[in-house]
Amino acid sequence: MTTLPSDIPTPIFVLDIARLRKNLETAKRVREEAGCKVLLATKAFAMPAAFPVMTDYLDGTTASGEHEAIMGHESFGKEVHVYSPAYTEDEVRRLTKIAEHIYFNSAEQLARFGDIARDAGAHVGLRVNPGYSNATLGGDLYDPCAPGSRFGEVPAKLADVDWSGVDIFHVHALCESLHGGSAGLIQHVADKFGQYIEQVSAVNFGGGHFMNKPGYDVDVLIEAIKVFKARFGVDVILEPGAGLVVNTGELYSTVLALHWNEMDLAILDASASTHMPDVLEVPYRPDIVGAGQPGEKPHTYRLGGKTCMTGDVIGDYSFHKPLQPGDQIVFTDQMHYSFVKTNTFNGTPLANLAIRWEDGRVEQVSHFGYEEFRRRLGR
Repeated sequence: MTTLPSDIPTPIFVLDIARLRKNLETAKRVREEAGCKVLLATKAFAMPAAFPVMTDYLDGTTASGEHEAIMGHESFGKEVHVYSPAYTEDEVRRLTKIAEHIYFNSAEQLARFGDIARDAGAHVGLRVNPGYSNATLGGDLYDPCAPGSRFGEVPAKLADVDWSGVDIFHVHALCESLHGGSAGLIQHVADKFGQYIEQVSAVNFGGGHFMNKPGYDVDVLIEAIKVFKARFGVDVILEPGAGLVVNTGELYSTVLALHWNEMDLAILDASASTHMPDVLEVPYRPDIVGAGQPGEKPHTYRLGGKTCMTGDVIGDYSFHKPLQPGDQIVFTDQMHYSFVKTNTFNGTPLANLAIRWEDGRVEQVSHFGYEEFRRRLGR
């Protein structure tokens, strides 16, 4: 892991293009060998400065709302797919000008707005809650098929849907899942929903396919897709987000101050509350380059941010040497569901974004400051 150039301030998220390209080669292999489409889920990763590298490997983007769809249309190009749990009529009309594929969450939304999308030439999808899930973290918080979930039409209502107006059968049931989850979902949909799949032209198996995670057998995914396509004669779409960028970048931070209150504490310029909210939401403990579990190495510290939130604690870590103000702390695997979820609570500056290109050059691609904080608070 290389250090940052001295002129690049922390906190900053740094994407490594060489590692990203390696991950994208996996997606390219799935596209070519399985004969399916692979989209980038911009809810997980959205760095337009890196999009030119990604366009050669992917079919387009999938958005979770209008603003993401606009970004995909303007900055990525190629196909734009969009899904939201609910739309207004005006929103659907605007989306038809930028998205070729519009997915509805329920039979009710489909009945209200499906004709608007179709008449504008868009392909129409219906999201279904398949009653199958393989979410591997976060419990019900990250399980799209948990009891009471607002996502997708329930199977009991599918018989009442006018499938002549639906092009794409859509499910999303995974979260950081290995190949068993991917293949299991594909088999479940084939077994339970064949009568509806026979009436559409494509099936979108959503995201959560963690195809670049160690232990993921891509051959199992490819074979499952090929079998499904042979059985039903439909196109297949995947929309990974985290699965495309896992282990492709870090969050660099700096120790600002040391403190003691029954244990050694270190206060960083990076914050769980504002820069890594999933640390508190999932929750999880991010790895740090060169650090160990508490007590594993001679010097243990609790790391936290400088917001006023008492719970702005990243975790407890041990180090070979005592920490000092100015030391660099590097959190690994910070490209997915990280900078897309940052906020400016307490006026905390947003962490900037940078790219480490394949020649080793690090380019800062954002310069966030007071303006971002002030603008969102109105006049």
